[in-house]
Amino acid sequence: MTDNVENLILEHLWAIRSDIGGIKDDVREIKQRLTSLEPLRVFDAITPTSRRYSRPARMIRPFERIEHRLDLAEG
Repeated sequence: MTDNVENLILEHLWAIRSDIGGIKDDVREIKQRLTSLEPLRVFDAITPTSRRYSRPARMIRPFERIEHRLDLAEG
């Protein structure tokens, strides 16, 4: 009877080990996919900010040129 119990326990442990191995593979695949998406997320985070600040910068330059032509600019 103890042999049957030991075999049953070993079978369960092997099944658990197999399930954990499958989970490890899944997590590894998810990590690889997220790593490949990381540059896209960084680009999306930078792009709206650069768009937001690039327009006012482009608007300021003509005003600086006008001030310079009218001798209103300092320096």
